[in-house]
Amino acid sequence: MHLLHNVEKYLRASNVAPTRFGRDAVGDPRFVFDLRNGREQRPVTVARVLNYLESAR
Repeated sequence: MHLLHNVEKYLRASNVAPTRFGRDAVGDPRFVFDLRNGREQRPVTVARVLNYLESAR
């Protein structure tokens, strides 16, 4: 849930569409929707998303 919270916060602050975020961060336009539906993420994916969020600041 921590990852989802960070992603949602970024989406609100940057006004980026969830599909754009998914494509840019991990190459999957459904990523945010799947995350919202409870999909568990591999540690590698979590690291990629966190790195993307950090570099977007």
